[in-house]
Amino acid sequence: MTREPETAPEELAQIAVHVAEEAAAHVRARRPDLFPDSGHDGGTSAVTTKSTPTDPVTVADTETEHLIRGLLRECRPSDAILGEEAGGSDTVPEGVRWVVDPIDGTVNFLYGIPAYAVSVAAQVDGVSRAGAVVDVARRTTYWAAAGGGAWCRNGDGDARRLRANPIDDVSLALVATGFGYSPVRRRAQGALLAELLPQVRDVRRVGAAALDLCMVASGAVDVHFEHGLSPWDWAAGALIAAEAGAHVSVPPATSRAADGYPTVAVAPGIAGEFTALLAGLGGLERLPN
Repeated sequence: MTREPETAPEELAQIAVHVAEEAAAHVRARRPDLFPDSGHDGGTSAVTTKSTPTDPVTVADTETEHLIRGLLRECRPSDAILGEEAGGSDTVPEGVRWVVDPIDGTVNFLYGIPAYAVSVAAQVDGVSRAGAVVDVARRTTYWAAAGGGAWCRNGDGDARRLRANPIDDVSLALVATGFGYSPVRRRAQGALLAELLPQVRDVRRVGAAALDLCMVASGAVDVHFEHGLSPWDWAAGALIAAEAGAHVSVPPATSRAADGYPTVAVAPGIAGEFTALLAGLGGLERLPN
């Protein structure tokens, strides 16, 4: 594969925003077509499953990833692409690899809960350099380029810079998290959360990790942590959180190596305290699947 000439993160971010917003428009239009009568799938052929019976994939997921891949090939024909649905090389290539999630929060999309997103990131040598996350239902776009800060806009509104919250007491932290699909991992995550919950303000389970990470960036929550995320879950959102000042750690950039390890994004004023708390509970270790 021919390596594209070096591209500035700002240019990659512009591509990510364009592609993610086009894909989000498709997702927004398709939901009433696929599920016109109910929030649930009702057993329609529009839904199949992946890793477990509770891990769904819809026609919109596969359609949207196909759209994203086409748009990226128009802009960057020589770049690698890794997507949740159609896969791609699990090894980190030289140069740019686009890491995409056509619908992060598919269960929410399925039920009509307005918390699902399109995520598009550009990684260079395995490190996220640009990314965009579109909150489909709220029509909000988050984006970042390495070294350029984190930003968002609602619809056609003006861009505003994002900053993580200036919190300095972990007992007042609002923590976002999520759960895997394996019963074994869920049991371990539940046990960890039971120990953590009395030591923080409260916990939120939104159901879309990319949005959780953007919520850390915007100050809607103070922390996000979750075990077992794949690169397409965090590639854009983790960069956005980091560029907003959060302290961020992510698993290895290959999905097989990453399995079971935590992704953590924490407002800077409580980063040390929360990380120590999580470590003391075994929360920085790999959880079984």
